Amino acid sequence: MSNEELIRQANIQEIAEAGSQIYEEAKSQYEPQYNGKFLAIDTESKNVYMGETTVEAVEQARAAHPQKVFYVVKIGFSASEVLATLARE
Repeated sequence: MSNEELIRQANIQEIAEAGSQIYEEAKSQYEPQYNGKFLAIDTESKNVYMGETTVEAVEQARAAHPQKVFYVVKIGFSASEVLATLARE
């Protein structure tokens, strides 16, 4: 399935809400020691993948779950840089 098809089929609002809640519950594990890094969160399994960049975090997540859309957050920042993203194919 292509990235475009994944995004069309995904419920972005649901992913954003679930991802935000998962991050809020776990952020004390990441802040402040990992501030500035990125987390890609699989909202179904609640698995979290950390990277120096959005692409790095999502590539790790896609290696484990190639057909999913992830919630991405920049650690230590009040708003996520990207709500749901896919790494390049």
